[in-house]
Amino acid sequence: MLRAGLVQLDWTFVFQIINTFILYLILKKLLFKPVTEFMASRQEGIKKSLEEAALKNKEADEKKEEYLTKIRGAEEEGRQIIKDASKRAEERANEIIKTAQKEADEIKERARIEIEREKEKAINSLKDEIASIAMLAASKVIEKDLDENSHKTLVKEFIDKVGETRWQN
Repeated sequence: MLRAGLVQLDWTFVFQIINTFILYLILKKLLFKPVTEFMASRQEGIKKSLEEAALKNKEADEKKEEYLTKIRGAEEEGRQIIKDASKRAEERANEIIKTAQKEADEIKERARIEIEREKEKAINSLKDEIASIAMLAASKVIEKDLDENSHKTLVKEFIDKVGETRWQN
């Protein structure tokens, strides 16, 4: 038996080496192979998860871009709606102003017509009063009373002589 440090070189050593080799083969078959397969499947699973995550991130980015596009479109649509509403409001305001102007013009025209009518009434009333005063003055001058027909004829002649232009000025 040979002794080289802590190890003795005899049949026990040879059996230990053979046992170690057999143990290695058994462990390789029962432990290393399943662990290696497990590690490979785990690595493959992680790889698939990373690919799926990258795909999901890509889909999320696409959705985000799609939503941003929709938001921009909605904002533009909102601006257009506001612009259209402002335009309609402005048109309505112009329409109201035109209607008010038209009504004001109609009121002015009615007032002008009413003023003309009142002017005519005043002129006619003034003519009647002047005719009465003229008749009174004439009757005082003549010192006689005229009958109704003579009175009217005399008034008419007086008004015709004085002239329409004087009364209308």
